Amino acid sequence: MLLTATLCLLAFGAVMVYSASSATSLLQGSGTGSSYLVRYLVYGAIGLVAMRVLARNGMAIATRYTGPLLAISIVLVLAVHVPHLGVSVNGARRWLGAGPLQFEPSEILKLALVLYSATLLAKRPQQVHDMGKLRRPLLYVIAGASLLVAVEPDIGSAMVIGFVAVAMLVAAGIGRRNLAIIVGCALGFVALYALARPYARARLTSFVNPWAHASGSGFQAVQGQIAIGSGGLFGVGPGQSVQKIFYLPEAPTDFILAVIAEELGVIGVFALLFLYGLIAHAGLRAARTARSLHSALVAVGVTALIVAQATLNVFAVLGLAPLTGVPLPLVSYGASSLVVMLAAMGLLMNVAAGGTAHVRALPARSSRRARAPAREVERSGRERASDNRGDRGGGDGGARRPGARGRAGAAG
Repeated sequence: MLLTATLCLLAFGAVMVYSASSATSLLQGSGTGSSYLVRYLVYGAIGLVAMRVLARNGMAIATRYTGPLLAISIVLVLAVHVPHLGVSVNGARRWLGAGPLQFEPSEILKLALVLYSATLLAKRPQQVHDMGKLRRPLLYVIAGASLLVAVEPDIGSAMVIGFVAVAMLVAAGIGRRNLAIIVGCALGFVALYALARPYARARLTSFVNPWAHASGSGFQAVQGQIAIGSGGLFGVGPGQSVQKIFYLPEAPTDFILAVIAEELGVIGVFALLFLYGLIAHAGLRAARTARSLHSALVAVGVTALIVAQATLNVFAVLGLAPLTGVPLPLVSYGASSLVVMLAAMGLLMNVAAGGTAHVRALPARSSRRARAPAREVERSGRERASDNRGDRGGGDGGARRPGARGRAGAAG
């Protein structure tokens, strides 16, 4: 089911990336109109190789390289702020590289945080009940990574990290009180960020009433709604979109869903959502049948990573959430997102196939005063078990006990 849904999304994405980018590429005189498609296929092939390798023994590889992957991804996220090293596009410094060979380190960071959180929660499963132990180091690492991503600015990726972390904590068995504290702090951080940054405040204002800012911050949202409304139930036909030709910004990437809705209609959008639903169902089923807590948490984290990004993108395009710049997983054009999502699907397939890795749970810490009563309880339990065996033995076994001799004397 996971493989089928992934390949269907890849095929769907290749067709729609070509449709959304070919017209503008031809009109701008930049090649034959298939440059986006060729790059999508190349990155998709790299991602399929990674998916194949990780589907065979992904959990063992992930367990071995979780620490280095997290450290490297954090260094790369910091590197985007270095002058002449990070690439700025539309006012955001999120990329490294030059020309067409650019990648977004925050995509790697999201997957690294899933693996790190799963490893830490599997080693210390009892820490979800203690906010002090949960803060150090798990919540501090997640909060720090979210802050690094948010200042790029990339509030969409920070929100995805938060959603995935909450999903994994719920799967690990966190209590309602601790969960409410974490969610409340996260929402407070988002509110303060939106008020402090003019960029985020403009996005929030245009979300409330995009048509009042149709020529400014609400232009992209308005053009997306026009595309969706033009498609109707069955769409105007493959390749026949009008909005994608210089009207809809970022048509092959963030707003590819609007092109899908215009060309294939509501039916095409529902077919796309059905494929994401298959991934969600199969991913949670893999988590339920996983052979270890670590594998189950990885499955939950990867499933939440894909579903959270798909949900944020769909809600933003439909006008139900502010624009966040989160791509549509496995469908939008984007080298980093495509390769990382396919690698994550390989990990999920490995868990579904029964793959696991040995992550030893650390014993809960307890004081000497707390251990002494535990030994007394264990000793009394052994004495009661010995008495019960004597009761079942009867005959001589029962006569050897003082209680039995007393009853025998009373009967005489």
